[in-house]
Amino acid sequence: MKPLNTIFCGTPDFALPSLELLANHPAINLKMIITMPDRRSGRGKQLVPPPVATFAKENKLPLLQTENLNHEQQLISDLQQDPCDLIIVLAFAQFLGSKLLDLPKVGCFNIHTSLLPKYRGAAPIQYAILNNDKITGVSIQKMVKKMDAGDIACTDQLAIAANETGGQLYTRLKFQAALTLNRFLDEQLYGQVNYIAQDENDATYAPSISKEQGRLHFASSRCQDVLNQIRAFTPRPGTFCFLNGERLKVFAAAKTAEKVKEGELDTSFNSLLVGTCDGALRLTSVQLAGKKRCSDQELLNGFSNRSSNNKLEIS
Repeated sequence: MKPLNTIFCGTPDFALPSLELLANHPAINLKMIITMPDRRSGRGKQLVPPPVATFAKENKLPLLQTENLNHEQQLISDLQQDPCDLIIVLAFAQFLGSKLLDLPKVGCFNIHTSLLPKYRGAAPIQYAILNNDKITGVSIQKMVKKMDAGDIACTDQLAIAANETGGQLYTRLKFQAALTLNRFLDEQLYGQVNYIAQDENDATYAPSISKEQGRLHFASSRCQDVLNQIRAFTPRPGTFCFLNGERLKVFAAAKTAEKVKEGELDTSFNSLLVGTCDGALRLTSVQLAGKKRCSDQELLNGFSNRSSNNKLEIS
């Protein structure tokens, strides 16, 4: 069987298991890896390559780093003369224009971490947890000009654990993405792909998450919604509130049977107990600006001149 000439487009560590699969798959000829340019990072602002670029260099694979793949006229011209079979896209952070979408013999396929048409967009992992979903998954869709709207070629479900954070689900999904890709390749090689059109009436969206969306509003939120927000945004962008005017990062919380007025803080049990609109939460893992992460009890033990009037600013 003739190998499928394939181009892979991706950038972060999330793409690595799928890229490694393609690089080692006996039925894939990985013609090129395309990723974003190096970025300055860290205190020294040194140029740091994306994880995908590092993988390509370490494995001596053809690499193109570009800010906009649609402007790479030489590559487009080469592909027009000698089309590849597949373009696989995963966490690439660029849109592919019509010229590129039409070039591969089989098509361009995007690996998306939701059960499409649910959660189209950049942050499906966070929104699944925000909405307290019990099931998520991976969808591989044949790309069209409209974002995440193409026919679905392959999909797998994945259960979300009760206390799973966004970071933990991210890790599991990056490996599930590779497993789903492997199944898709097998079905493609044996002509068994069954395309299913997405129902636009069922489409929902998961736009990018801003840092400000991590702000906790206890008085107007239910306990479960706050817990979901903390889970979804751990580790990034994180959740926070204000304790006596100081920014307080919140890493974990738990429901408590104690009675606390909504939007207020009770420290009488040497714990950070906060009232929501339908109950109370204990903030169990926190960090004040400029301080180390600690438990609520450790925080209060180090808080000088504290009193029962301490309030969390929630507006």
